[in-house]
Amino acid sequence: MGKYLKRWGLTFQRPDKRAIEQDAEGVRTWQEETWPAIRARAKAERGEILFADQVGIRSDQVTGRTWGAKGQTPVVRRTGNRFSVNAMSAISTKGRMHFMVFTESFDATVMCRFLARLVGHFGRKVHLIVDRHSAHRSKAVRAWLADHEEKIELHFLPSYSPELNPDELVNADLKRSLPHSHRARNQTELASETRRFFHRRQRQPHVITGYFKAPHVRYIIDE
Repeated sequence: MGKYLKRWGLTFQRPDKRAIEQDAEGVRTWQEETWPAIRARAKAERGEILFADQVGIRSDQVTGRTWGAKGQTPVVRRTGNRFSVNAMSAISTKGRMHFMVFTESFDATVMCRFLARLVGHFGRKVHLIVDRHSAHRSKAVRAWLADHEEKIELHFLPSYSPELNPDELVNADLKRSLPHSHRARNQTELASETRRFFHRRQRQPHVITGYFKAPHVRYIIDE
């Protein structure tokens, strides 16, 4: 049966996940109308487009897989204490990355702090694309944006559509890239490992632009 399937051009794949709550028409509108309009505006304003997202990293996250002798399960030694750090990152269609690592919960206050740090890196308007997290749409964030509307503008992705955000790939990359052979023993070490990942990616703009070219993202960007 496998030979027949290959002849028909089929391959054995892990299915991609889509939320049943996703609005297909909203996704179509984003891809065919909203995104091209944002891209045109940013180009006319000589602005910068960035996609942002937040991620949590736990000390007890899944270690991953590795090779080992049959019948002898590999062992990774790590602390029994549980702790975590959070990060907010934004990637530019031009290969730039900006990030912030923090230990408190993600809320409107943290979002405003990240926005302030972000606009400080640019001398032109930023078009920031995010999901519909409640902190992104909070009253405090809206008020902050109103005071800085000449510097930054938020655009929201369709609901339940993480596959439309290339920064989600940064989050997955981060979790894959954290050391497997040595686990952080405390929150400070975990935060340092997280920052080390982001600093490394900042020096690799070709990797950042590659996030936008993933098959399920397929964004047309200006090289």
